[in-house]
This record gives sequence, structure tokens and C-alpha cells, in this order.
Amino acid sequence: MTSSIAIVTGASSGIGAATARRLAAEGFHVVAAARRADRLDALVKEIAGAGGEATALTCDVTSDESVAALAAGVGELGRPVSVLVNNAGGARGLDPVESGSVADWQWMFDVNVLGTVRVTQAFLPALDASGAGTVVVLSSTAGLIVYEGGGGYAAAKHAQTAVAETLRLELSGRPIRVVEIDPGMVRTEEFGLTRFGGDAQKADAVYAGVAEPLVADDIADCIAWTVTRPHHVNIDRIVVRPLAQAAQHKVHRVF
Repeated sequence: MTSSIAIVTGASSGIGAATARRLAAEGFHVVAAARRADRLDALVKEIAGAGGEATALTCDVTSDESVAALAAGVGELGRPVSVLVNNAGGARGLDPVESGSVADWQWMFDVNVLGTVRVTQAFLPALDASGAGTVVVLSSTAGLIVYEGGGGYAAAKHAQTAVAETLRLELSGRPIRVVEIDPGMVRTEEFGLTRFGGDAQKADAVYAGVAEPLVADDIADCIAWTVTRPHHVNIDRIVVRPLAQAAQHKVHRVF
């Protein structure tokens, strides 16, 4: 694995950054892709300081041109591409369908669903050529079950799950695995802030009374495990929640 590339989108923070660190520790040359160049540069320096290999490439997954530039930049590295982690995504709003912002819905579809499609299309030829490729799709438990106020996000994540399942069928017979990771309650520094327009109080309220929600490293651990299995082993889906979250609607809280 030391000569192969693992691409991680949305790598500037949270699960993406944690995954980049973990895959570098596993011996991959990580391409950390996101919009914020300063954060990527800091991440790459951190990885190099820990003895890993990484390259920072800026990318906006909502832009065809930006994704094409990412593919070109990866091509210039001259190494096989064996792993693609479609991590870029996010949520906006917690409004009922009746009053939800169509613009927020559109953003969630573009980032979560179309972003995954754009980046996957761009790298399928390289993953195929590697002879042992893996596509990881970061969806959510919201892609499996709906909840009040989560219509837009759940719809986008259901669609992302459909993309992963369809892709696995369409790639049957080719040397590319498709893995879906569906996290439940994960506390990261930015997800809640993005969802609630920067309102830290609302973001913190989601985790109130939950002593141990999942953290980014927990999900990175799941991703690393799936991509380092023998290549004939395809982990179709991992659903991972904190112990306190029995289901979307049932969370044990202690105040």
C-alpha cells in the first residue's frame, strides 16, 4: 500500500481530516482534498511530521471544473489510486418539509449526492486500473431512516445510499469494492455549526447529556478497517452509533 494513493474529500476538518491521518498511518499516500487550502497545508505538515505521506489539493466537489482539476493533480503524482473516500458533505437546517429552505435542500443534494457522483466518476478509471480499488461513501443513519426536521438531509443521504448500492451492482465483475459507512451521532467541530448557521448553542444542544458521542477518529477507524481488508472482502455497509444512541429517535441522556 505504500505506493498507492488514497483520496479523501472534505479533508480539512472532522471525519475527513481524521481519515487522512489514519490512512497515512496505514501506509497510503493520502491526497487531502477540500476547499480550504490553509487547513489542508497544516494537515499535510502534521501527517509528514508523523512519518506519513500526503499531498494537499484544493477541490470544491460542487464544481465540475474543480473536480477535473483534482483528477489532473492526482494524475501528476504518478502513483496508482487504490482508495477514494467520498467524505465531503453536510447538513443545513432542521426545518419541517413544509417550511424548509429549498436552497438548503439544493445545497445538501449538490454536496452529498452530486459531489459523490462527480468525484467517483472522475476516479473510477484510475481505481479500475489499479486492479484493487475501493470506493468509500460516507452516508449516514439518516440515509436509512427519516426523522422530523431532517427531511432535506435524510433525502440527500437516502440518495447517496442509493448511489452506493447502485454503483456496487454496476461494478460487479470489476476490481472495485464499494463500501458504505453510516454513522449516527458523531460530534465534530463543524457539522452542527454548519447545520445551524453557526449557532453554537443549537449545535451543542444536539449532544446535551450524551457523555460519549462518537468522534471523528471512531469513523476513521471504521474506514481504515474496511479498506485494509483483503481485496476479495467487501464490507458492504457499516452502521455505527454511540452506545447512548439506540436509534435515531432514542438517545440516552444524563443531566
